[in-house]
Amino acid sequence: MYRFLIPLVFLLAFSNAKADRPNILLIVSEDNGPELGSYGDSFARTPHLDRLAAEGLRFENAFVPYSVCSPSRACFLTGLYAHQNGQIGLATHKFALYEKDTPNVVTLLKPAGYHTGLIGKLHVNPESAFPFDFQAIPGANFNRELNAEDYVAEAERFWDQAGENSWFLSVNFPDAHLPFLRQAGGRPATVQTGKEVEMLPWVGADSARLREVMADYYNCMARLDDWVGLLLLSLKQTGEMENTLIIYIGDHGAQFPRGKGTVYEAGLRIPYIVRWPGRMNAGSVRHELVTTLDILPTLLLAAGVEVPSSLPGKPLQPLFSEEGVNDWRTYTHAMTTGSFAGNCYVQFSIRDKRYKLIKSPRAGEDNYIAHSYLNQKHPFFVNPGVRPDERATVSAKVEDAYQRWEIPPEYELYDLQDDPYEWSDLADDPAYAKIKKRLIDALYQFRHDTSDPFIDHSNLDAFMKEQLENQDMAYRKEEGFFWTYHDTFKTWRAQNP
Repeated sequence: MYRFLIPLVFLLAFSNAKADRPNILLIVSEDNGPELGSYGDSFARTPHLDRLAAEGLRFENAFVPYSVCSPSRACFLTGLYAHQNGQIGLATHKFALYEKDTPNVVTLLKPAGYHTGLIGKLHVNPESAFPFDFQAIPGANFNRELNAEDYVAEAERFWDQAGENSWFLSVNFPDAHLPFLRQAGGRPATVQTGKEVEMLPWVGADSARLREVMADYYNCMARLDDWVGLLLLSLKQTGEMENTLIIYIGDHGAQFPRGKGTVYEAGLRIPYIVRWPGRMNAGSVRHELVTTLDILPTLLLAAGVEVPSSLPGKPLQPLFSEEGVNDWRTYTHAMTTGSFAGNCYVQFSIRDKRYKLIKSPRAGEDNYIAHSYLNQKHPFFVNPGVRPDERATVSAKVEDAYQRWEIPPEYELYDLQDDPYEWSDLADDPAYAKIKKRLIDALYQFRHDTSDPFIDHSNLDAFMKEQLENQDMAYRKEEGFFWTYHDTFKTWRAQNP
């Protein structure tokens, strides 16, 4: 009899341990804000993601600390701001972490017994800093030559390899990154056209051409939703769905004017959905300010791993209940450097529940990020950008905002309650002087407390000088090239902890 009881005891102990320590599925999409049905977008066709929100928790006010792929991913993988981890630009342009041994989701979960996997691009340097047990489809797949079935097949292979171990899997889908493909692999089955959609309200310009671009963005979102649906169906078939913590995020906002690459709301605000059966009421919505920096501490707490005190994010578990939380964050912070030499411009932002401040340390200079959306002669002008004939038709309010974006003042201030799309700058309005000063002081304190190298203008000037000297981007083909900030900023931070 004991021969049967002893194995049973061990089996029950293992089962309980695994139930207490969930599997983790992190789904990341490219270049999309909260253009989902569950977020109130009437043109979105996203039933699977909407169902995920209906079965879990949706964060209404969720943000990234940097609205370009590599820095955004480095932030949620390491739990650190870009100026803290060093990935302040695109990996494809040789930006990288300061230290390859920076603790991250892989190196923190693996010692706890998690089988770790990545499907899709990593896009953070050096890749050796992330020793996943399993990796597949490492390319960006922006042309969608691989389909949902390819990603799902790799996920199933990963789950087979995980066996009885708890696992962490990050799946990174290519939609809705440019090019906005109307259809790929037969998806979506029914496409939308420009006659069926309207422009995103924060873009400012409108035309028949832009509405066709907009429609194809929504087609990308519909295809993304199909891919997510197939992945979740496959997970359900493994029998592990109810023991899996699922988090879905977009890596930053959409690539339209005043979106990706900026510190405007459209670049920073993302969809953020969590499903963890038994831990939250289905269909919950929270309005607190949350950030992708909260992902790593949330996962560590769920896995029973000690959360490093050095992480600036917060575990999200206190928000999983319906109860109020008294001591949550007051501000969220973000920055941009433009992410590569051809688009360089440094800005910072801070926002509370109502007001948003943007600081441009090199006020009055050309913002190359803006030019890539508003100047058709810019070498990196993008298709969703505004062409001269389209710009000629915008309202005076929008034109003022475009000019302010192209050559920014030192400070911009917006009332997000009354002006959610950031058209009217209140920075010079005496009625808002106290609010402006409060946000300036809070931004400075944050940058000081997190040892931001850019707070020292000599670092900022040296960084910009090197970027502007390399706008031909010949460095991309130069073996052994590295940006000098990797050493100078790291040294500065060590001397100014």
